[in-house]
Amino acid sequence: MSTEYGYGESDSWFARAERVIPGGIYGHQSPGLLTRGEYPSFTHSAEGCHLRDIDGNRYIDFLCGYGPIVLGYNHPVVEKAVERQRKLGDTMTLPSVRSVELAEQLVGMTPSADWAMFAKNGSDVCTWALAIARKATGRDLVVMAEHAYHGVHGWCNGITAGFPDSDRTTIRPVNWNDSAELEAVFDGQGENIAAVILTPFRHEAFEDSVMPADGYLERARALCTQHGALLISDDVRTGFRLDMGGSMQKWGVTPDLLCYSKALANGHPLSALLGTEALREAARQVFVTGTFFLGAVSIAASLATLTEIGATGAIDHMHAMGLRLCEGLAERADTAGLEIRLSGPPSLPYMRFAEDGDGFNRNRVFCGAAARRGVLFHPHHNWFLMAAHQKEDIDEALTVADEAFAAVKDAF
Repeated sequence: MSTEYGYGESDSWFARAERVIPGGIYGHQSPGLLTRGEYPSFTHSAEGCHLRDIDGNRYIDFLCGYGPIVLGYNHPVVEKAVERQRKLGDTMTLPSVRSVELAEQLVGMTPSADWAMFAKNGSDVCTWALAIARKATGRDLVVMAEHAYHGVHGWCNGITAGFPDSDRTTIRPVNWNDSAELEAVFDGQGENIAAVILTPFRHEAFEDSVMPADGYLERARALCTQHGALLISDDVRTGFRLDMGGSMQKWGVTPDLLCYSKALANGHPLSALLGTEALREAARQVFVTGTFFLGAVSIAASLATLTEIGATGAIDHMHAMGLRLCEGLAERADTAGLEIRLSGPPSLPYMRFAEDGDGFNRNRVFCGAAARRGVLFHPHHNWFLMAAHQKEDIDEALTVADEAFAAVKDAF
């Protein structure tokens, strides 16, 4: 049996945080989304696919900073590029030529992309994409999948506290994977639709991941083309784990606008919006800016990250390691007499217990037991693989999973 971790230092620091930060830790990193006492609250350091918390506990990390870490923490090639640029400057009065180099790199590797612009967060570029679509088409209505996550701005934030209903008056939600409903919306309002924004597959928290039905993305592409609307791919979470040219390329679909963030710079803050030549003038006219958008250090990190992903076959490796993890979990759950549901692609997997139904009680026990033994999963958010995960890490995680499955059996 593994020794279970303690979190005395994390608990002490969290108590201090609550006194000076609303909620102590807010957003998707909040311990309130997990079971207190079973997870650490603060990280001390990270290397490769391993984290150490401030109590000194070591973890194999399958959350990857909630997606940004695609190569591995403190990756030597990326950090060498970062340090080289940091000595030259980061946020300066004028942009660095690194921004030109990264735009060239992204345009060169992305089908139909003719330009790229940069920001810091996925929310930035998804909202920016809507503005460009509306400017280019002269229309206001945007179609999105019901409950889809595209960031924290009012038009798409599922937690509506603080946002007026008026933020969503030009948003038309539709059911994911329902081509007939999408066709009906275009038949009724096609002349008013500026864009359809979709993720390559459904990956909302608190739900199983759902891949696109056969022909769904293709039909969305065709309807947009037919009615003069734009197709926007929100590739913020999935980018560079499925296809270097954009995740929708896995289904043979090319969007008009493509949003990246997370894995774009291996943990350094950066997002990008890519678009076609036909949208260049609209992109020029829509005013957006941010003091830190063109920070040269993050852009240098992205140049190194994208080059390294391509040169090392990182996407294929993450797929293989994810498959090893998922197959191992399925085998061990079966041996334990438990039925699990695995969803999503192997490089962005998610696991639930069939007997939990729409709840997460067993998953919370499983993930909490794994965390206390040195493996970070999440009970209601998809997981991530990174290139730093090796066979021995997967096998160690599966050994811990045996004990976590046993904890579920004991609890239920």
